Amino acid sequence: MSEKFPMTPSGFAQMKAHLKRLKDVDRPANSRAIEIARGHGDLSENADYSAAKEEQGLIEAKIRELEAKSLMAEVIDPTKLSGTRVSFGATVTIEDTDSGDVQTLVIVGEHEADIKRGRIAIQAPVARAMIGKEVGDTVNLPGKSGKGTREIEIKKVEWVEVPSLEELP
Repeated sequence: MSEKFPMTPSGFAQMKAHLKRLKDVDRPANSRAIEIARGHGDLSENADYSAAKEEQGLIEAKIRELEAKSLMAEVIDPTKLSGTRVSFGATVTIEDTDSGDVQTLVIVGEHEADIKRGRIAIQAPVARAMIGKEVGDTVNLPGKSGKGTREIEIKKVEWVEVPSLEELP
């Protein structure tokens, strides 16, 4: 059985929009660039042609990758989930037990992750350490820069809509 890629509805929509842009905008623009470069004569010494052909390969590879991922996507809507255990789609508020720093993280699919915006991939060590834990549980995580460990406490687990990256500040 092939591997499923968990993702939120907004992450799936974002991926489909990226795929549409590649097919409807980037691919035709690249084809025009190839045609223009062909018109410049000798293809063996034509840097524009070589660059356009290389870009074509990258676009086609990305289209194939996104098409495959969309077929294997397992779209999970966090608003339809509930409970106090951490799992995919959860918005988790944690507190560092030493420093008292509070942080909110959303556990999302790999392609939706953006640590600067508090979105961590389900495959990330922090997410894996929190999966299955409940409000009030403590989790030991590797310290920053790999030095020692740090302890966090799970303060809140919420099941809210995950905005797309474009909607975030």
